[in-house]
Amino acid sequence: MSKILSAAPDPLLVQCAAQWMARLWSDNASDAERAACAAWRAQKPEHEAAWQCLQAVNERFDAMPGAAAHAALKSVSAPSPARRKVLQLLGLGIAVGGVYRLAGESEIWAQASADHASAVGEIRRLTLPDGSTVVLNTGSAIDVAFSAAQRRIVLKAGEILVTTAKDAALPHRPFLVQSRHGTVRALGTEFVVRQHRDGSSVSVQHGAVEIRAGQGGLLRLEADQQASFSAERIGAPLPAAEHAAAWSRGVLVAEQMRLQDLLQELGRYRRGLLRCDPAVAELRASGVFPLRDTDRALRNLALGLPLEIRYLSPYWVTVLPRRRTGQK
Repeated sequence: MSKILSAAPDPLLVQCAAQWMARLWSDNASDAERAACAAWRAQKPEHEAAWQCLQAVNERFDAMPGAAAHAALKSVSAPSPARRKVLQLLGLGIAVGGVYRLAGESEIWAQASADHASAVGEIRRLTLPDGSTVVLNTGSAIDVAFSAAQRRIVLKAGEILVTTAKDAALPHRPFLVQSRHGTVRALGTEFVVRQHRDGSSVSVQHGAVEIRAGQGGLLRLEADQQASFSAERIGAPLPAAEHAAAWSRGVLVAEQMRLQDLLQELGRYRRGLLRCDPAVAELRASGVFPLRDTDRALRNLALGLPLEIRYLSPYWVTVLPRRRTGQK
């Protein structure tokens, strides 16, 4: 264990390895996913080191006394076998000193411990007990906490589109979406909430919402407005992006979007690394790009811009300037 940890794998690679491990531990992992994981491990020695680090963490957890293992998992009730296995891995990270901050802040932990989660590249629609709907964007996770006093969604990771239904209970219960940075209250509404590392953002399609920052501050947003907020403050309202919820229909709509920003968005919907060469980062792109087939989206980009899409593997892709004829 000490030998593996002394190599200090990149924390991002450790998180990527944890994603693969969590997927392979699930009950419905496919042969294609197992092969893809093996290919990712073989790409670089650093990938295999991160994988072996987590394998050692898991073995260490399996060797722990039952009471200690139970303590690491006590915050989660009745998890499925696959989910429990992921929680064991992450729980041991805490027990041995918080391995690379995997637990608590990581999206892996959020997804493993959430009531509902979506995989990378998945867009998932849920109907809530009151008839409201929630669409989870790629790599998102929520808890649902309905009570006699309120309807609360806890956004643990990613992005959601909420369409509220009229509450049948009397008195009517408020509908709240809580992120790490504050709370959004729906006022008869369709709206998008996205949680970033340093803040959250809200875009209102219909109706209105109230944003309350974690440490104070209140702002009402009307339809076609958006705002960002942190725990300390709420930004000024701005016109909402026209296609802020297009992802819920499986597309990304770009209008003169920086290529680097566009690729960053597409990268959320695929496993592995999608890189943008600095030489083309400032190019502008417009179009409608499929999110369920990001390889096709990349091909479409290369048809409209002087780009080359270079695949080191399906999980390591770089977008470069197109080479001129005869250029090596």
